[in-house]
Amino acid sequence: MRLLFVADGRSPTALSWLAYWIENGYETHLISTYPCRRPDGLMSFHVIPIAFSNVASSQDALSDKSKKQNSLMPRLRAMLRYLRYYLGPIDIWFHIKKYRAIISEIQPDLIHALRIPFEGILAAYSPVSIPIVVSIWGNDLTLHAQGSFLMKRLTRKTLFRAVALMADTERDIRIAAAWGFSSEKPFLIIPGSGGIQLPAMIGSKFGNSFPQELPEARIVVNPRGSRPGSLRQDLFLQAIPLVLEKVPSAFFICPSLASDIECRKMVERLGINNKIWLWPRIGQLQLWALYQKSIVYVSPSVHDGTPNSLLEAMSCGCFPVVGNIESMREWITQDINGFLVDANSSQSIANGIIQALESPTLLEGARNKNASIIAERAEYQCCMAKAEAFLEKILD
Repeated sequence: MRLLFVADGRSPTALSWLAYWIENGYETHLISTYPCRRPDGLMSFHVIPIAFSNVASSQDALSDKSKKQNSLMPRLRAMLRYLRYYLGPIDIWFHIKKYRAIISEIQPDLIHALRIPFEGILAAYSPVSIPIVVSIWGNDLTLHAQGSFLMKRLTRKTLFRAVALMADTERDIRIAAAWGFSSEKPFLIIPGSGGIQLPAMIGSKFGNSFPQELPEARIVVNPRGSRPGSLRQDLFLQAIPLVLEKVPSAFFICPSLASDIECRKMVERLGINNKIWLWPRIGQLQLWALYQKSIVYVSPSVHDGTPNSLLEAMSCGCFPVVGNIESMREWITQDINGFLVDANSSQSIANGIIQALESPTLLEGARNKNASIIAERAEYQCCMAKAEAFLEKILD
């Protein structure tokens, strides 16, 4: 099978997908929608920076010091996100010729777009003779598809064009039907990253090379970063003083929030500098180590699919406190293996964290339950084998 992936080549999720097909001997090609280095093992590699991704990529490349000094960065990023909903679909038109030329050169048996905006939208312009499989990520339909009339129109076009769909929640399959995906077409539900590589996670020698030496405290981790429209990080921060009133020994660590100026200002206003660290993005092994040393994982999501960080935290025995939305309810049962809270309420977030920190028996039961759930529903090799059989069946 000659596979062409259309994906963000920087993404750990995309790299996880590519690795499986390469390691199993498939002829694997990639069109990356963001400038990045060429992943190892590919038969061919191309970059098409659609929807101004080259601008976003250049912002990501700024040093943390530059980001901290530039108080306009959050506003610029918010403006860029807004403009992409309107200008991004138009920008795609200027890349269709190049995209089709690459397809003509590769002659793939199947094209797999690893999300709808904007990879799936680009893939929808493929020749009709080539089957297109589209993966849905967390906010593709619940948030991004609603961004503009062009996003709505092209999301429908993408789902109509796709011959099959992959999603990380049952919810998205149901919503996709309302957006034009035929109920007669095949679909598969597996984690967006392809699953959790449990042997690597369990067998790895975790180090302590963190940005700062961990304190002797009851650690709460929130690794989700800044995602306006998807996460209420502002209310999470406002919940921290409420938690500290009841559990003074709690300490909060937030990888990927170091460059968020608004969050840093809020930490100052709340006077919680000595109880929270806003870290830059850390490596995968460091993140797994942090989960293992933490008690509670927090994701204050109002729009989401199945975050890979949630599955990793569950694998490492970290107790989930997450937004009470449909996708999270597919993994978390209230009072059994986690807490579902109102992410639009700082008090609700605080109550969930407090109750988790004060319930050692519940934590132990949840740790065992979550380990079982991950092994049964989210183990990488098992999930990717399902994906392989799924794509082979589509071609047959």
